[in-house]
Amino acid sequence: MAISGKYGKIDIPNVGGDEPVFVLRAQDKLAEAAIVMYQTLAVTHGAAVAEDVETEIDRFRNWRGKKKLPD
Repeated sequence: MAISGKYGKIDIPNVGGDEPVFVLRAQDKLAEAAIVMYQTLAVTHGAAVAEDVETEIDRFRNWRGKKKLPD
């Protein structure tokens, strides 16, 4: 379990029960840009996760559901 300020307790493997998480959803019009910025930071800091983030960016970009500004 993890804890999201908006969604409450979330079951995420290997995340501690009291560890805060921030959830971005594909329906959020701002999410893709936020993930791209995260990837840029990962690249500039030499983090290996930078390559894996590209897959998530594509998944958000290709999701065909309705997008809206976050509430």
